[in-house]
Amino acid sequence: MKILNKMQRRAAIWILGVFKTSPLEGIEALAGIIPIRFHLQKIAKRSQIHPFKLPDNYILKNLLDDSPPQFKSTNSHNIGSLTIHQRSLTKDHLIDSNIKSYGIFPSFSPLDPEFSPGCHIIDNFSNCFSFNLVNKNDKNSNQTHAQELDDMVLRNSFSPHTALVITDASIKTDIATSISHIHSANRPLIKTVHHASFITTMEAELFAIGCGINQACSINNVSKIIIVTDSIHMAKKIFDSNAHSFQIHSAAILSELQKFFISNESNSIEFWECPSKLKWRFHHNADKDSKSFSVTPSYPSKISWDFCKKTDCNESIKLWKMTFQASEGEGKHFLDLLDNDLIAIEPSYTKGSLWLQSFGHSNSLCTHATRAITSHAPIGEYRLRFFPSMNFLCPCNNYPIESRRHILHECKRFNGYWNPRRDTLKHFVMFLTANPNAFTFNDN
Repeated sequence: MKILNKMQRRAAIWILGVFKTSPLEGIEALAGIIPIRFHLQKIAKRSQIHPFKLPDNYILKNLLDDSPPQFKSTNSHNIGSLTIHQRSLTKDHLIDSNIKSYGIFPSFSPLDPEFSPGCHIIDNFSNCFSFNLVNKNDKNSNQTHAQELDDMVLRNSFSPHTALVITDASIKTDIATSISHIHSANRPLIKTVHHASFITTMEAELFAIGCGINQACSINNVSKIIIVTDSIHMAKKIFDSNAHSFQIHSAAILSELQKFFISNESNSIEFWECPSKLKWRFHHNADKDSKSFSVTPSYPSKISWDFCKKTDCNESIKLWKMTFQASEGEGKHFLDLLDNDLIAIEPSYTKGSLWLQSFGHSNSLCTHATRAITSHAPIGEYRLRFFPSMNFLCPCNNYPIESRRHILHECKRFNGYWNPRRDTLKHFVMFLTANPNAFTFNDN
């Protein structure tokens, strides 16, 4: 652990350009690097659910088998062969994995026939499906794509053989709502709504797509299905034969599509991307419908593999935030700043910390900001703590000690920023931008 912490300390110092005396937990938070001990805890928890990815005939799955052996054998080593007393004495990674398995419903199906060589739908029916994505290189992509969606609807609105499926999903209080609107000429609108507890948004989106395809395939004389979704990456997961946590859903959808394509070689399906921010009228209606439900979760309820992984990750981050606030590892002089909602900024490693997102675009600004936040900067306050024999007076001659608070709020040398509020990260960065000599070696 000491070696790993030392390695991570060097990385954080290199990223931020701070002094070697800077407190480890403080610079880890600023750099958006989770402490080693919490990272190892997260990896250990995730490793407990990794055996669920394996096929049923794998030897590790045999060891995790909790059912009593059908006949006595001296070579039986599975958990089901242990006595109650032996189980109470056993504390092992496999035991923990077995206990966790009771709360997770199956997500993987690596040996499903739909993923077998020679049965891949992308090989047998490659001309029967297509994807229409948003052109992100076009500055006017949203407006252009909205027009393309309108044109697509006009072309197919009068065809009795086309089913337009609009899908969306949302999550409230750990309850996912998957909804699909199916439009077809001369037919009333078909709405399907499904609720599920403790799954991720991606699983809910894929389930909505699957339900829409299932409903469209059941409509007589439909030869063309058009799926409009804001999760086109999940639609692509349907055709991914590699191991992923949505295999069971993908296998069910592929089985339905196999029947649809085999029934008529001219049958086809199109996937259209529609970002939520586009607010295209058909998808916007489905989006409002998905958010209109308020469902109470039922207990007990199993959770998905991805949701379990997400929960373990959130627990590690929560523990990191608690210890960061409770301990003094971030440094006694760590500057607590507020976000735009006037809420204290907490550590996070998702897309980098909020601190680094605000000033990480400039190396010099990042260095000055982190030195100021940790109070390990070339100012009199720092010299008084570590080098008391050196001069610690403020050059403005109006304050005996050149402290961080004096520089931010009172020192006349740095009056290039008028707003007195410096406790928010936004105004703190604006102050440093307006006063580039603050907290630097050449601040004269």
